[in-house]
Amino acid sequence: SASSLTTYCLRSSKMSEVENAFRKFAVYGDTSASGNEMTGKNFSKMCKECGVMDGKAVTSTDVDIVFNKVKTKGARTITFAEFQQAMKELCGKRFKGKSPEEALQAMYGLIEGKEPGSMGATKATKVGGVERLTDTSKYTGSHKERFDESGKGKGLAGRQDLTDNRGYVGAYKGAGTYDQTH
Repeated sequence: SASSLTTYCLRSSKMSEVENAFRKFAVYGDTSASGNEMTGKNFSKMCKECGVMDGKAVTSTDVDIVFNKVKTKGARTITFAEFQQAMKELCGKRFKGKSPEEALQAMYGLIEGKEPGSMGATKATKVGGVERLTDTSKYTGSHKERFDESGKGKGLAGRQDLTDNRGYVGAYKGAGTYDQTH
């Protein structure tokens, strides 16, 4: 049939790349792993690092649910075939509006050629993650006042809400009215 032919073509080129990534993540942190099965922890790591999990369309909960849905009952890992099943489940959420074929292609596009973050090649992304967190121009609300333009912390001065230690609850109207005769 035509569909199994497409799957075959997909499998030969793209799949080797995706399978490579699958194996790299499957053995991550487990030297005894064969690379043929992946734990939920590594599946989640892979989804996070490849951008499958974007925190909006696909959250860590979605990833966990799908992992548990595709794995064999009682098993703690998924095979590559089950992994492909999981990608089918997730690609529709991640790439809304694309056809299932396209969504799956796009999904595999995120994964092919990837490897776990602490294996050297992707070190630079770690820095990017911190940059974003320390960029004070992106701070909002009460954190914003705590830094000057250059991003230097203002220390205590930046915290308007210096605590009132009189022992009363903030909005308590009767502060200082406690009857002293007791």
